[in-house]
Amino acid sequence: MGNLGFVRYSYPSEVWVMLTDTFRLAVPAVVLMILFGGDAMIWAGENTVIGQGAFEKRTYRDAQGAELPYLWLAPAKPSGNEPSGHPLLVFLHGRGERGTDNQAQLTHGEAIMRSAAVEHGAFVLVPQCPPKRRWNCRKSKDTDRTLTPEPSVPLRMVSELIRQLKKDHPIDADRVYLMGLSMGGYGTWEFAQRWPEVVAAIVPICGGGDVARASRLARVPIWAFHGAADSVVPVSRSRDMIRAVREAGGKPKYTEYDGVDHDSWRRAFAEPGLLEWLFAQRRPGK
Repeated sequence: MGNLGFVRYSYPSEVWVMLTDTFRLAVPAVVLMILFGGDAMIWAGENTVIGQGAFEKRTYRDAQGAELPYLWLAPAKPSGNEPSGHPLLVFLHGRGERGTDNQAQLTHGEAIMRSAAVEHGAFVLVPQCPPKRRWNCRKSKDTDRTLTPEPSVPLRMVSELIRQLKKDHPIDADRVYLMGLSMGGYGTWEFAQRWPEVVAAIVPICGGGDVARASRLARVPIWAFHGAADSVVPVSRSRDMIRAVREAGGKPKYTEYDGVDHDSWRRAFAEPGLLEWLFAQRRPGK
């Protein structure tokens, strides 16, 4: 395991972690209150910061009539500040947030999504996977991670939706980023393996991918996260992908948290410099 070169964190107290995470998220909230006055709202909970602007509920329909609900958040910065267009952050939720209400996909990570729009001038796309469907084509407990010939219908629709949004909005095609957790972590790995030319960087959290096709990710900036004690998605999924990408010539970042179970996204979202690193990346070769 030493040759992986990943970063490992140990936390002596869950209470300390909770207080630390709350502090990290509360500071941007105070800044928002100063900048926007009464228009900024603070909500106490996992997703502490709720800034200006509201997620707009939309539905994408493909040529066959299939529907994919999604939430859309416009950037806080005026478009004039981004001559090449705004970055786009695509967030893929986990299995528990599937549905048709077009709201549950904000259960985890809303604060970091809003930070992307407010602090980094990004459009934010948060699709919702339909019930009994998956972003990826394999179940998390399947030992075979080989990509199927075709993507799942929801993931294919996400790809189509990104293409359409780039036509309809001032999006910088060289700054399209994917982040996902659990089932969405698998989906993030798979999306980048199927369409590496689309993404500028990815942040897969407690997911996994096809190690046999790791060479497709050799030029893609990656920062992956996983809990060492994950009882849902084996930590070996991330370790194997990181090792395979490095063997293919890539230079992915990997952070593994000692003693942390499946909810490693809580630590990942509070990771210092995560969004700064993400939005500093550009599509390889651009």
